[in-house]
Amino acid sequence: MTPLAGIRILDLTNVLAGPFCCHQLAHMGADVIKVEVPGSGDLARQLGADPDLNKKGMGISFLAQNTGKRSITVNMKSEKGKEVFHKLVATADVLVENFRPGVMDRLGVGYEALKKDHPNLIYCAISGFGQDGPYRDLPAYDQIIQGMSGTMSITGDKDSAPLRVGYPMADTIGGMTAAFAVASALANRAEDGTGGGRGCFIDVSMLEAVMSTMGWVVSNYLQMGKVPEPMGNDNFSASPSGTFRTGDGLINIAANKQEQFEAVCGVIGRPDLKTDPRFAERQARLDNRAALTAELEMAMAGNTAQHWRKALNDAGVPAGRVLTVPEAIAHPQIATRGMIATFENVPGVGKDVPVTRPGIKMNREPLKTHRPPPLLGQDTDDLLAELGYSADEISALKAGRAV
Repeated sequence: MTPLAGIRILDLTNVLAGPFCCHQLAHMGADVIKVEVPGSGDLARQLGADPDLNKKGMGISFLAQNTGKRSITVNMKSEKGKEVFHKLVATADVLVENFRPGVMDRLGVGYEALKKDHPNLIYCAISGFGQDGPYRDLPAYDQIIQGMSGTMSITGDKDSAPLRVGYPMADTIGGMTAAFAVASALANRAEDGTGGGRGCFIDVSMLEAVMSTMGWVVSNYLQMGKVPEPMGNDNFSASPSGTFRTGDGLINIAANKQEQFEAVCGVIGRPDLKTDPRFAERQARLDNRAALTAELEMAMAGNTAQHWRKALNDAGVPAGRVLTVPEAIAHPQIATRGMIATFENVPGVGKDVPVTRPGIKMNREPLKTHRPPPLLGQDTDDLLAELGYSADEISALKAGRAV
């Protein structure tokens, strides 16, 4: 399925939050046009584990979030470049940008300027702190947001916290939030039956997007005054629920219900724990978490994590091994569901490029994009021709460094 087929999105974003947003929309079938600065483009083109690809402007960080897109270079500081941009906007349903607030306005192409001629445009601005407030003009990267949101304060244990989450979760959550908002705005616009006339301005704050995902811990503080604490791999709401040592590695167990706890006791051969007053009731298990963990780990030391995973799952207890990223990618649950897509012999890369897809299937099929990540400006000529420029006019735009 391609639920956003026929929708055109201008992607003026850099690095991760914005590109991740538009990557989700590209998988939904939208025609995503990446509008980049001539000569340099998205900074992510220079980022990743392969220095040679970074030099070529096809860094692995860029490859991960930009399949399904076309690339055009436009000099937004040039009057002729702005003319090209306005013609692009006239063909678009959505514009997504993640500059600091005010940058697009200073270029003369912010929302207030664009909506005069394009009242049905959905304009999505992603920023660290949002379009107003005392921090609106400050730069923000993923780790800044992780720290300011309180996420780092509860990541790790009492000896290691605060710690950052091991991937750019704030950027990713910001991008996912923006994609959800854009899709919702498109659905709202379609309801009037004309497909137009319901443009809007979407203000996505990465800080607020992250904090909105922290509902349980935030609510415990707002309603009960309980300050969240770092608990390592333990679940603050239940025990035994967390990470446990086995004979050859770690396993996660989530025995959140009374019957699940009792099933754990049966599986590990310790039925006596069911009636032990330290563990018999939910609150008692929370109060005596360390003692219960010690009993479970002693019992599980005699066999492997895989053995206990299967035995616990067979007994109806949620459990899973703690895997490395390579182990997770190779796991049959991932390998058999089409989560990884491979683009063959990608231009500018010279080899096959495997990337992750969104974790969504529609009508039992994984969402797909059909274009590999583009070279910088790869589609400039084609897109200018679509806008009505002749070959001579395209040559003149290039000579004048407008594109």
